[in-house]
Amino acid sequence: MSHSFRAAASSRRRFSLGGFERRLGVALCVLAFLFASAQTVLAHEFKLGDLEIGHPWSRATPSGAKVAGGYFTVTNTGSAPDRLLSITSDISAKAELHEMGVSNGVMTMRPVTGGLEIPAGGKVALATNGYHLMFMDLRRQPKEGEMFSATLTFEKAGPVQIEFAVQGIGSAAPQDDH
Repeated sequence: MSHSFRAAASSRRRFSLGGFERRLGVALCVLAFLFASAQTVLAHEFKLGDLEIGHPWSRATPSGAKVAGGYFTVTNTGSAPDRLLSITSDISAKAELHEMGVSNGVMTMRPVTGGLEIPAGGKVALATNGYHLMFMDLRRQPKEGEMFSATLTFEKAGPVQIEFAVQGIGSAAPQDDH
C-alpha cells in the first residue's frame, strides 16, 4: 500500500510540474507579446525611398482646441536632397509647416514657404522649439494613446502616409527618435 501511495504522489507532482511549466510558458508568451507591442508604440518609423520618417507624434488637445502640433524626424540616406512640400490629415481641415524661433528676445512662429529641405545624407528634426507641423481647424481632438494618420508629400520621393502617436497634454518629447 505504501508503494502505491508513493507512486500516486509522484504522479501528482509530475502533473503539477507540467501544469506549472505550461503556465510559465503562457506567461512568457504574453510578456513577449506585450514587450513587442510596446516597442511598436514607442518607436514607429516609415520609409519612402531614401527617406526615413522617425516616430511621428503629437499631443492630446483640450476640448475645443482648434490646433495641434506634429513632430518627427526625417533622415535622408540618399545622395540628393529632397524637400517636404505639403501635409494633409483627416484630423484637420489644413496642415502647415511652421518654424519657431526667437528674434530680438521675442518668440516668433511663422509658416515655412517653399517647403523644407532635407539635405542629402542629413537629418531634419521637427520638434517643439523649431520646425513643426500645425494641424489647424481640428475636426476632432487627438486623444492620448490613439494614433491618427497624415500624408507627407516630398518633391522627389512623393507621398507617404504616416501615423502620429498621441502623447498626453503637456508631455515631453519622446526620447526615442530612430
